[in-house]
Amino acid sequence: MAYELRDHTADIAVAATGDSLEDVFAAVADGLAAASCDELVETGERFSLAVTAESREALLFDYLDELIYLRDVRLELPVSHRVDAIQHGSADEDDTTGEEWTLEASARGVPLSALDAREIKAVTYSEMELERVDEGDGWSAYVVFDV
Repeated sequence: MAYELRDHTADIAVAATGDSLEDVFAAVADGLAAASCDELVETGERFSLAVTAESREALLFDYLDELIYLRDVRLELPVSHRVDAIQHGSADEDDTTGEEWTLEASARGVPLSALDAREIKAVTYSEMELERVDEGDGWSAYVVFDV
């Protein structure tokens, strides 16, 4: 899994790839953390989170939005993301809407006081992409963040 930060007008975007849906979600979240600060410290405790949404794209949006919310409430930057499971009420992973999508994940919370962090205000639906690549063997995502 990998991510790349890209300039986007007055915002910043993250382009990410992964072998699985879980990998690409974690890579986008790692990109969000990288957009927030240049250097991370090795402090902080892991915490778990769960998100539910009505579509695969909404799940990615809500996951990233929850990370930003937790940053503001906990005063910690979520880093070192792991997405343990993404489940869909339908057995068809390509069915993007319909039954509920759920995500179980964890991250390490680094105290903002230990970082020289930039504020990412929000995740946007603007230009968001989430799709299969490599003949169905991988995933790519593109997400724009408001700074």
